[in-house]
Amino acid sequence: MAEYYRHPTAVVETEAIGEGTRIWAFAHVLPGATIGRDCNIGDHCYVESGVRIGDRVTLKNGVAIWDGVTIGDGAFLGPSVALTNDLRPRSGARDWTLSPTRIEEGASVGANVTLLCGITVGAFSMVGAGSVVTRDVPRHALVYGNPARVRGWVCRCGENLRRRGAGATCPKCGMAFVRRGDHLLPAVAMTPR
Repeated sequence: MAEYYRHPTAVVETEAIGEGTRIWAFAHVLPGATIGRDCNIGDHCYVESGVRIGDRVTLKNGVAIWDGVTIGDGAFLGPSVALTNDLRPRSGARDWTLSPTRIEEGASVGANVTLLCGITVGAFSMVGAGSVVTRDVPRHALVYGNPARVRGWVCRCGENLRRRGAGATCPKCGMAFVRRGDHLLPAVAMTPR
């Protein structure tokens, strides 16, 4: 069994927790959830059965992750992020349909963001605090508002990118990006400075 930290008040009902993970006060992790290595699960978090959390993920205080949610390596969810898994909820309904949600590698979701179920938050994207996300977020996009819309682009390192013609270069780390349709993607075989 992997070595991980569990606060004495945390309720952890799964054995699928990676080495180096920390689970803080009053968190509750249900049986059937999977949490990777070196994660930080904050106070008062709730992780339901069927959730898959990658390595090096941070869930700040008060985040509830429901069945059908998958979180990629290195993702960050700020305090009180709200997720759902049912597009048409009714109390006591037994025939509801699970709508899976994916938060991809390196994505950052700000405090008090609401994510509608059935969407994908793209790799290394950034969602501004307080936003309501109702549709997929492209890779490396900066989105915010209600509803959240693409307002810019961000590098893997989190720095804002300034688009110039068919591409962009990160002013902080030097990573180059190229335009592909409505997306800005890392240039192939580019080495950051």
